[in-house]
Amino acid sequence: MATRISASKFKEQCLGLLDHLDEDGLIINKHGKPVARVLPVHTKCKDLIGSLAGKIRINGDIESTGIKWDAES
Repeated sequence: MATRISASKFKEQCLGLLDHLDEDGLIINKHGKPVARVLPVHTKCKDLIGSLAGKIRINGDIESTGIKWDAES
């Protein structure tokens, strides 16, 4: 699990945190909500695939604009 840190603490300790960055990286919070994730360069993109499984909820029909229209008219 990635370490969570406030944006102000990240700003103060950025260089030191980057020197000790582990493979899970850091999640930077602003006002208690995650706004960014810092990952080491050697982290492969394939490791990120599926990493949000179970963490995202879709509300409604994502394939619809919500506007009803008739192609015949």
